[in-house]
Amino acid sequence: MRSTLVQLGWKPFFRDQLKPDESLGCQPARVMSVHRGMVTVSGEGFEESISSSVPMADGPEGRPTVGDWLLIERQSLAIQRILGRTSLFKRPAPGDERRVQLIAANVDTLFVVTSCDQDFNVARLERYLVLAHEVGVRPVVVLTKADLVDNPATFVAAAKSLHPQLHVELVNGLNGRSVAALATFCRAGETVALVGSSGVGKSTLVNTLKGSDTIATQAVRESDGKGLHTTTVREMHRLGGGLGGGGWLIDTPGMRELQMSDVSSGVTEMFDDIVVTTLDCRFTNCGHTDEPGCAIQAGILDRTLDPARIARWRKLRDEDAASTATASVQRSRRARPNRPR
Repeated sequence: MRSTLVQLGWKPFFRDQLKPDESLGCQPARVMSVHRGMVTVSGEGFEESISSSVPMADGPEGRPTVGDWLLIERQSLAIQRILGRTSLFKRPAPGDERRVQLIAANVDTLFVVTSCDQDFNVARLERYLVLAHEVGVRPVVVLTKADLVDNPATFVAAAKSLHPQLHVELVNGLNGRSVAALATFCRAGETVALVGSSGVGKSTLVNTLKGSDTIATQAVRESDGKGLHTTTVREMHRLGGGLGGGGWLIDTPGMRELQMSDVSSGVTEMFDDIVVTTLDCRFTNCGHTDEPGCAIQAGILDRTLDPARIARWRKLRDEDAASTATASVQRSRRARPNRPR
């Protein structure tokens, strides 16, 4: 189904980046899916598969990813440039921290999908939420498979305890009425991305929101509740009008682990109560272990702070610091001119 630019998510933020003379020989198009060396794009009344090559690509973020807006030539359909992004999800590439893997761009809301079973993991949820806060995208925790447990309210309470303003939705992914509340985040021109482990029901959720069964699904293993990677391509899906559609869903391959790098702002926002408490420590360089006058230790003793949550905050903070330092060294090395031998 062909769409207008507004239906595709075109907003003043992108329009204002165009130069007056660019509209003569070029046109905007949005990346709908990413394949090896190619991207599928949609523009005003057209959809094409084109080369993903970008002239004068600037660094690892100079490649198109799903959700990007591109400026392409009208005749050749060659990419001229990637328009500035409202948001960008990325991570160190698995197995090679020197590379950056782009996940999705120009996302308005992030559905953090987990199921009411063995997959539910508070520490993993916090990682996704830190990422959302760092990028500046509104997170919504979506709890699936609510129909398979006796007391799903305990999972809702555990998720809501992570942050006082966190929005949590409990759904049966197979039931259109159950997931209808999620469509309010996908109004016309809005874009939502889904992240979560394999087997939590993301593809089933997408099918229900679309009102179709075009996305392949697979059962999870009974032994450990883990699923296989059903989604192998990052792709945008149009929501059906029956669920108040008009918006877009970006389905991403399941990511079992996220490495934290350059997410200090996200960590601060996610654990804002802990960060505020550290300001009351006697010493500015307090390590929050056994130093005198440590407000964190005092909070643990009087039970206003949860030791388990403190431990998760430390882990994410330290992981971010280490990864950011490593990335900084690598950027510095790449910036050095090659010396003649």
